[in-house]
Amino acid sequence: MNQLLKLILIIVIPLNITGCAQKKSVESEKPNVLLIIVDDQGYADFEPFKNHDSQISTPNMSRLANAGTVYTQAYVTAPVCSPSRAGLMTGKNQFRWDEKASWAPGLPDETKTIAEYLKEAGYTTARIGKADFGKNYHNFDVREYPLNHGYDYFLGFSAHAHDYWLLSDEIANRTPDPKGTSAHLGPLMENSGYKSYDDGYITDIFTNEAIQYLKKEKEKPFFLTLSYNSVHHVIHEVPQKYLDKYEVAPIHNYEPDSMETFMKRKPGSYSAYYEKYTRLGAINDENMRKYYLANLNCLDDNIGRVLDEIKREGLDKNTLIVFVSDNGGSPLTGANNSPLSAGKYSLWEGGIRVPMAISWSGKVDAGKVQNSYVSVLDILPTITEAAGITLTDETIDGKSLLSKTDNNRLLVWRWGKTWAARKGDWKLTNTNEGWGKGRPSSMYIKPISNDLSLKLFNLNDDPGERINLAEKMPEKVKELKQNFDNWVNQNSGKY
Repeated sequence: MNQLLKLILIIVIPLNITGCAQKKSVESEKPNVLLIIVDDQGYADFEPFKNHDSQISTPNMSRLANAGTVYTQAYVTAPVCSPSRAGLMTGKNQFRWDEKASWAPGLPDETKTIAEYLKEAGYTTARIGKADFGKNYHNFDVREYPLNHGYDYFLGFSAHAHDYWLLSDEIANRTPDPKGTSAHLGPLMENSGYKSYDDGYITDIFTNEAIQYLKKEKEKPFFLTLSYNSVHHVIHEVPQKYLDKYEVAPIHNYEPDSMETFMKRKPGSYSAYYEKYTRLGAINDENMRKYYLANLNCLDDNIGRVLDEIKREGLDKNTLIVFVSDNGGSPLTGANNSPLSAGKYSLWEGGIRVPMAISWSGKVDAGKVQNSYVSVLDILPTITEAAGITLTDETIDGKSLLSKTDNNRLLVWRWGKTWAARKGDWKLTNTNEGWGKGRPSSMYIKPISNDLSLKLFNLNDDPGERINLAEKMPEKVKELKQNFDNWVNQNSGKY
């Protein structure tokens, strides 16, 4: 009997061990996913691009990009953050449901986000940083709040922007207007409450919290969205060592008891401080660029800290990392979009073509530069394919970047009364932005037109959109206009 029992144990125990090992192996095949979103980065302010501005310092962005594929013609779905982020997170053009093509598309209940897809597939999910879909700011019990569209954990703010230094209850209690849409300060939202920081810099804090999350969740597949507000206004708020590096003087932080009236805002208001330092005048042109470079350098160092932690924890072999800016560089911050025209707020290339790179060891080509055009709409299907999720929603507008790119696909944009369509090398647009909202930085490249007439460009020959071919090629104009109209007629209201 004893001999029989030993024989059974010899056979059964290895089978059980093998079964457990197989289960763990299947689970480990799911990659971790890190989505890094930065704010208002200029097209030329990305070192992995061949013709980047020589003034910038982004070695860690380069390190990430060199480990994967760089996309030189990556497009967002809108030239400002809120609608762009709605498109990115859903894989759908947000004007499917936002008929006004506005700043405030929100998130419909019917439209799933990347976080919801991954949570259903067994991922732990977290968002750290900015959450901005254009409406319902500062509220917990709304669809737009991260815990209500797929995230298990959230630390950050729900608005366009946040002060980089002022993160405490104390300063919020002394400020007459702490909760603006852009002019916003005070403690950060954390799950169903707030977290106050008496000191610290917001870019560093987001990185610190991300690193703690990586350490905690490293044993199971995770989806972390790390959404920095750098390099958004207020661009001059940077740690001293970076100001020293770029030889620019610090500007005093907001102090409600001493803030003068500005632009007819009430005395002591944070919005007055914010408005004063988000345009040229209080800061001269040369220094605005220096503040931007300092802010960008700090952001890059923090991205390096995250990459270091991923490697230290042994996560680098099975983590899919996506890096992208939410729209083109702002004319007001000193961002450089060269050789593209204009920038944030417009459908010229400078407003919608952005830095983007993807890395995933052994799965995404390393050291590759992809010149075919792609869209941030492709991020959702790329991530879900990597996670083994089959998409059944036919209204997804993106295509997985793990497959061959289609260099003749139709991309469409709507932004207020303006629109654009691209197919192949050709782009047709009626965009009219010529910057009438104040004096832009000297980095800004003025567009060739500021009216609503139709303009046709061959982007392969003319990425800066300097040669309008509409009069010479009326058939191409007609074709692209029809492509755009057909798309809108077939897809509006379908989400």
